Amino acid sequence: MSSEKSGILAERPPDHDVFATRRGYNFAMSRQPCDLIVEARWVVPMAPGARLLERAGVAITGTDIAAVATVAALDADYAPARRIVLDSHVLMPGLVNAHGHAAMALLRGVSEDAPLETWLNEHIWPLEARHVSESFVHDGTRLAMAEMIRSGTTCFSDMYFFPETVAAAAREAGLRCQVAFPVIDFANVWSENADAALHRGLRLHDAYRDDARVKVAFGPHAPYSVTREHLEKILMYSEELDANVHIHLHETAAEVAAARTNHGASWIELFERIGLLSPRLQAVHATQLTAAEIDLLARNGVHVVHCPHSNLKLASGICPVGELLAAGVNVALGSDGAASNNSLDLFQEARLASLLAKVTAGDAARLPEIRALEMATLGGARALGLDAVTGSLEAGKSADLVAVDLSAPRFQPVYDPLAQLVHTAAGSAVSHVWVAGRALLVDGALTTIDEQALGERTEYWRARIAPDCNRMARGT
Repeated sequence: MSSEKSGILAERPPDHDVFATRRGYNFAMSRQPCDLIVEARWVVPMAPGARLLERAGVAITGTDIAAVATVAALDADYAPARRIVLDSHVLMPGLVNAHGHAAMALLRGVSEDAPLETWLNEHIWPLEARHVSESFVHDGTRLAMAEMIRSGTTCFSDMYFFPETVAAAAREAGLRCQVAFPVIDFANVWSENADAALHRGLRLHDAYRDDARVKVAFGPHAPYSVTREHLEKILMYSEELDANVHIHLHETAAEVAAARTNHGASWIELFERIGLLSPRLQAVHATQLTAAEIDLLARNGVHVVHCPHSNLKLASGICPVGELLAAGVNVALGSDGAASNNSLDLFQEARLASLLAKVTAGDAARLPEIRALEMATLGGARALGLDAVTGSLEAGKSADLVAVDLSAPRFQPVYDPLAQLVHTAAGSAVSHVWVAGRALLVDGALTTIDEQALGERTEYWRARIAPDCNRMARGT
């Protein structure tokens, strides 16, 4: 049993620190200082070509990773100010949730068993019009972040109203995020129209231009809710600012059919004509794709964000992940909002993505665990343009990492740690989370979010929203 089992710092015996020698001199005295070494039973670096390491760890200096190596190698090269020993854990990169609407955590469960159009038009949009405010977004985002931290997410992409509130909440909680400010042609609680949204969003981009953890992107809601004129404006601004474009695309068969009826082409085909297909584009959902459209996405370097739970729950369709990966398209994972999932646990998304790929291909070897984990980490970082910063455990990258405790009976015996991570509810076993070297979760306890105060605010919103939900259920 580890001396760090309950979060207590462990010290190595003196011979590891002062008296060991190599080639006739005291090599310990020449070791590099570092702030922290976290060692674990297993380490999954997720770096290209990296393998599962046993009895290994990560050395952290400041906000960054100094080294990833076996414990013996780290002890030889580094003198840590602190050490954490996790004898039954997997240490891995923090997960990257590449699509969501964080504040909608406050709408979890308000509308069930409805297709997308009914869900949006008859339930979600009326509730949002009545209740969404800066306060709603602040509290809902904090609720979502608490859940994401607890289940191992260190970076998330958000697309919702009052994005400046989301950005501020993420900075306060210590998470890394991409904030895609919403652009919609019609009036909403945040903007009067698309031009007003662009004006406010560009100001937000300027405010966070040099921020180390918050990145601002364009978030046109969908091609059917933003005119071509505004899509072309977004393209121009994104190229000038080298900013990403995050959009719901080919989410349902009805959406694609309407595009073909009204425009004589699918949205992806129209996007190619406009010039929107590029490595800056993050295409969310993509459940309806032809072989030719997959080729267009691949040739233009578009990233696809797969949201399996939400797409199944709303009966929207299934993203052809196997075909996309075979064509060379980078695929990331997203939870979507808790109102359509109802969970923000990205380990669950990795599991479902793997299972869907297997059953749709009729091939049990399709999308193995390591690929599913890559989609949840490095694939997400690539999609957000953050793969030089996060998504894998490599020297020089930010110290964004999580520890998963595999000591519970449901994980035992451990023959294959990767299989346990993907297929055995690993999100509920996350014990520690760091972002840029800062501990956000220690031995299962949040350090930057007050859960009692959060619970009180959540109950306040439940009490306000519940009467409207009851009226909708009665059809009044």
